Amino acid sequence: MPPLLGGVIGYFTNDLAITMLFRPYRPLKVGGLRLPFTPGLIPRNQNRLAQRISDSIMGSLLTPSELQKITLRLLAPERVKMVIQWLLELALEQSRGPSADSSAQVLAKVLRDLVNQALPRLSLALSRRESFLKKQLNQIFDEVLLGLHLTEDQSEKLADWVLEVVIPPDTLRMMLIDFLTDRNIQTLDLDLREKTSGTYWVIANLFGARNALFRLRSYCIDDPVGSNQRIAELIVALGIRRRLVEWLSSFSLQSLPMSTVRQLRRNFREGVRSYVQDRGAQVIEKLSRSVDWDESATILLNRLRSSAAVEESLALVSQDLAGILERYLERDIEKLVAQALPILNLDQVIMDRVNATAPEDLETAIQGIVRSELKAIVALGGILGVLVGVLQSVILILR
Repeated sequence: MPPLLGGVIGYFTNDLAITMLFRPYRPLKVGGLRLPFTPGLIPRNQNRLAQRISDSIMGSLLTPSELQKITLRLLAPERVKMVIQWLLELALEQSRGPSADSSAQVLAKVLRDLVNQALPRLSLALSRRESFLKKQLNQIFDEVLLGLHLTEDQSEKLADWVLEVVIPPDTLRMMLIDFLTDRNIQTLDLDLREKTSGTYWVIANLFGARNALFRLRSYCIDDPVGSNQRIAELIVALGIRRRLVEWLSSFSLQSLPMSTVRQLRRNFREGVRSYVQDRGAQVIEKLSRSVDWDESATILLNRLRSSAAVEESLALVSQDLAGILERYLERDIEKLVAQALPILNLDQVIMDRVNATAPEDLETAIQGIVRSELKAIVALGGILGVLVGVLQSVILILR
């Protein structure tokens, strides 16, 4: 009997002890008093168990150094490249779908804000530098302006514009009136008397130029129509237009001295720079008002959608962005993990998850992990009970 009873007691007591680890799941009360050992050990200490599990995981498994290694493995360049490329392809695909109009509106707003706000400030800041567009403006001057030649048709049109708009006969008449002041007439008459010789000296001293110049000025003032007609006839008679066309056709900056060309190039660059400083923002603002940004954004998106170069460059752009992110992570990964840990609050997440798990689920999980070990413990209790019973029977027989 002792081996049989010992085996039964050992087996069922171990089984009872293991069952009491999990059950009962809730406290049992009799007459308002809670019975001892209720609930089970694990449900009764679930809060402490959650704290210990959290401390163990965060203290030995998910340390900052391990999290850094995990982050670097997750954000390997190849993975990051694939993710970025997928996002770019998704964005490009979305721009072709029903959201194309909204994408165009967003792009139009971005372009409008860029041109209206960022571009004027940027151009003003850059124009304050001495090297503002120096290479570009020098290249424009050397390749465009320096080698510029007017064709015969262009020269004729420019000559007509000069003679009809810039210096028409009426303008020449007013310039002549302004030039023939009393002081200037006196100076011209005196110079002709003193500095001429021969026949010109005789004419200048006998007749003088004073009266003729006074009469010419009076004629220009008293008879503007007639004087304008005489000036126009002189322009035709002297071939001013033909001479001006020939001069414009043959004119080139390359024929000027090198020092003059260098000074013109410097003046051209400084003029552009001063213009951008003074009126660049106004010009950009007027240009922005004249542009239909919605239509421009739609055209740009349509061009991007149909461009094979965009699709071919997605892989290259993804690789470049992945390389930039990799260099950034190598430099600041420790700082990023240190900032992310308080935000993630992993220890509290683990505790909340364990506390939110029902005791039944905890029992199922633990039983699923160590079911064979727990059965071995129960069997071991039965074996030890049998051995104790056999020893007791031997002692009884010896006595």
